[in-house]
Amino acid sequence: MEGKRIMEEIKLMKGNEAIAHAAIRCGADGYFGYPITPQSEVMETLMDEAPWTTTGMVVLQAESEVAAINMVYGGASCGKKVMTSSSSPGMSLKQEGISYIAGAELPCLLVNVMRGGPGLGTIQPSQADYFQTVKGGGHGDYRLITLAPSTVQEMADFVGLGFDLAFKYRNPAIILADGIVGQMMEKVVLPPFKPRRTDEEVRKECPWGTMGKTDDRERNIITSLALEADVMEATNHRLQAKYRKIEETEVRFEAHNVEDADYVFVAFGSAARLCGNAMEALRAEGIKVGLLRPITLWPFPTKEIERLAQKVKGFMSIELSAGQMVEDVRLAVNGKVPVEFHGRMGGNIPSAEEIMEKFKEKFKLN
Repeated sequence: MEGKRIMEEIKLMKGNEAIAHAAIRCGADGYFGYPITPQSEVMETLMDEAPWTTTGMVVLQAESEVAAINMVYGGASCGKKVMTSSSSPGMSLKQEGISYIAGAELPCLLVNVMRGGPGLGTIQPSQADYFQTVKGGGHGDYRLITLAPSTVQEMADFVGLGFDLAFKYRNPAIILADGIVGQMMEKVVLPPFKPRRTDEEVRKECPWGTMGKTDDRERNIITSLALEADVMEATNHRLQAKYRKIEETEVRFEAHNVEDADYVFVAFGSAARLCGNAMEALRAEGIKVGLLRPITLWPFPTKEIERLAQKVKGFMSIELSAGQMVEDVRLAVNGKVPVEFHGRMGGNIPSAEEIMEKFKEKFKLN
């Protein structure tokens, strides 16, 4: 493995830039977006790379976020690998289109590099779009497969993974990153180039796509509209069955020092990196703390938290929000042990020392 890494090209870039390069390399057909801080480098990098001259990938700045998500809807209807990116207020504008896409069972990749809110808020980092993303920010009963990167490498890796999961389940997937991960620079190994699929390959892989009637296929119609209640209910039952399958097979998480832990931090994105430093410092003091980092925020690692709740003294959720993921942690723990919370808002970031202090305070370990 080390020899392989030496032969690979290692680059230094921002998380947002890594997403753009990975999209080109994984054979994406189209990107439709609108600039907003702190994710604007995604589209800026794509424009600089001009993939329409090499791979044929379409890159378009739409007139608005609403237009961008509906362009994604159109491209996804044709079985194309299409994506968009935005930040918190922009994702709010996309919610109706996202619900339509989920209801029509179309694959696509969304990217949200979160900033502080509510309202226009700030351009500083946040994780306060958790509810919007994993609980369904638009109307109706639907789910987004949600990947939460904590490194620039994962920003690159999750583009291909997000597309794979989206097409596997015909469901939108989203990369939910906070502004720190989007803006920070780290070394990254980009994925190898994968050519875009030919139209014939798309027809074979996506027989449901709206690519017109031919001699060997009928015309498909893509819609999320059903005027009869029984038909709409049957659609919802089908969607819920798919979501249960995803919950059974696609949970991803990273665990550190949890098997001998008395307490466990639960955190995602950049907050998990801070908790890692706090965990090591607390262990140096003789306090056995572990870290569980959900990689999929939906499906959530409920069963792993349930398992750990049988053996630990407590959990602490650390978030860049007023406390959102902590509700899912508490649901999983189901009252077996205490679940504490510490969060910062408005773009402020807790230090490892602050996390340690709050941990000791909450669990009375001073």
